[in-house]
This record gives sequence, C-alpha cells and structure tokens, in this order.
Amino acid sequence: MIISHISKMKAIKIIGVILGVICILVLGAGIYVKTALPNPGPPPELTIERTPQRVERGRYLANHVTVCMDCHSSRNWKYYSGPMAPGNQGGGGEKFSREMGFPGIFYAPNITPYRLKRWSDGEVFRAVTGGVNKDGKALFPLMASHRFGKMDREDVYSIIAYIRTLDPIKNDIPERELDFPVNFIVNTMPQPPAFSKMPAESDKVRYGGYLINAAGCVDCHSQVENGSVIKGTEFGGGMEFKQPAGTVRTANISPDRETGIGKWSEAMFLSRFDTYSPDKFVKREVTPDELNTPMPWTMYAGMKKADLQAIYAYLQSVKPISNRVVRTAKTQ
Repeated sequence: MIISHISKMKAIKIIGVILGVICILVLGAGIYVKTALPNPGPPPELTIERTPQRVERGRYLANHVTVCMDCHSSRNWKYYSGPMAPGNQGGGGEKFSREMGFPGIFYAPNITPYRLKRWSDGEVFRAVTGGVNKDGKALFPLMASHRFGKMDREDVYSIIAYIRTLDPIKNDIPERELDFPVNFIVNTMPQPPAFSKMPAESDKVRYGGYLINAAGCVDCHSQVENGSVIKGTEFGGGMEFKQPAGTVRTANISPDRETGIGKWSEAMFLSRFDTYSPDKFVKREVTPDELNTPMPWTMYAGMKKADLQAIYAYLQSVKPISNRVVRTAKTQ
C-alpha cells in the first residue's frame, strides 16, 4: 500500500512536471509569435518612376481588377451593389466587423498621400506584397498581400505609382481590434512574395489565372474561416455576408454544371458584368428590408472585354465543386 502510494505520488509529480514544461513551451511560443513575428526584414530600396503608362495601368488595376479602391474608399450602400461614393477615393475607413463574420473589427487604411507621404516606395511595396506595415506590424489578410505578392512586379509598381497621384484626404482611421487567438495568429500570416511574370494575353487560361489571383475572386467565392479560404472549397461559393435584413452568400463560380457556371456561355458571363457598365447601370435605392450585394459590380464592370474573357476561360478550367448555394436568407 505504501509502495503504491509512493508510486502514485511520483506519477503525479511527473505529470505535474510535464504539464509545467508544456505550459512553459506554449507560453514561450506565444511570446515568440507575439513579439518576434513577423520578421519581414527591411523594405527594399526602391524609387518608382511615375510614368504616364504606369499611372494609367495602375488606375485600371486599382479600380477594376485588384479593386484597391473598393476597400480603401467608401461605397454608397444606399444603392444596389454599393457603387463608389464620391469624395473619399483612397481615404479608407470602410469597416469590417464581427457582425460580418470577421474575427474582430477592421478598418481599411487611408492610402492617399495624406497617410502615406512619409512612407517610402519600398515600404508601400513591402506592405502590398509582404503583408506588414511601415513599422513591420502584420496586416490582417483582408489586405491580400498573399495574392499581390504573386503578381508581376511591374503591375505592383504601377499600382503604387497610381495611388501616389491620389488627392490627399484627411481621414484618420481607428485602430483595429483583433480577437483571440487571431491576435497571435496574424503574426504568422505575412509571407515572402513569390512574384510571377504576367502571361501573354493570347494564353487565355494562364492569363485568366493571373487576373483571377489579382482580382481575389477566390477570397469571396469560397468558404472562409478566420479570414483564410478553407481548402477544397475554392470557387465553390458560400461565403456569408450578414446584413440587417438577412444574409447574402457568394455564388458558386466553379464549372459544376448543376450548381456552378458550367452551363454558362462566355456571352452569358460577359453580359452579367455588362449590366453594371457605366452606360447601362442605373442607380437603384435599396429598401430597409431588402438585401444588397457586396460584389463591387460597378468596379469589375470596367474590366476590358479580353480580360473578362480570360477570366471566364480560367474559371472553366478549375475543379468543379458541387455546392448548391442558397444565395439569400431574410431575417425572420
């Protein structure tokens, strides 16, 4: 009995030591992640020449492909599809909250010269493609550096050249609020860029893949957890956007013939965007009990026809996902 009791005491001590070591390791890992990460290294020494060609290319990308101006400006949600509201282009302030399914509260930063005038081109470039701010602090992947870091360097240079030409807008943005454990995890998210050369436009599928990455279609047209796409759901739709009147879910844009766009012709795909082109789109007010679409149709509608054709070609090449999305659910 005495031997058994001693054995139990030893076992309890050993377990206590093991648990103590585990706690120390977990605490140490937490401190490391919180204080030592991210470790992006210094920004590149970079001066981007603002040529007319770069500024114009950047204007096209930022407004119609990468749609930087979608988050970093203001959209008028009084109208269907939330077209851009005048007067705050690049001024930031768009709110992404817990009610919308995000792990905290985030505000799109001001990217006009008012905010970025003390940032070097290298610091802006590192933020866009590496996911850290001027001080090396990790950006939440709403700022999709994981995608922009896969673009052609020249396209990124063009976007930076363009945003340097924006009118300075005095708009100071609140600090974000990150929920646990994302406030730790976010420090592991920045990753080194892996730039690629833009494929030839004649190679429709590869060129479409390049544009799809830049446009971030997969970020919304998939299912997401803690800000990251759940593997295996890419382009299958179902991401939820909660609104006062209910919930809107993104469409399945995989080539599944029954639940996706497998039966869509190229003409049908193009016409969906053409509806929102400046010469056809008519602003329509949304009633309080009506659901709105988060899709920035009026921005993507400005894409060149050839670019939309390439995106269609790429989407037809991805894995079909059978996922019948119930697009809207009204609040009862």
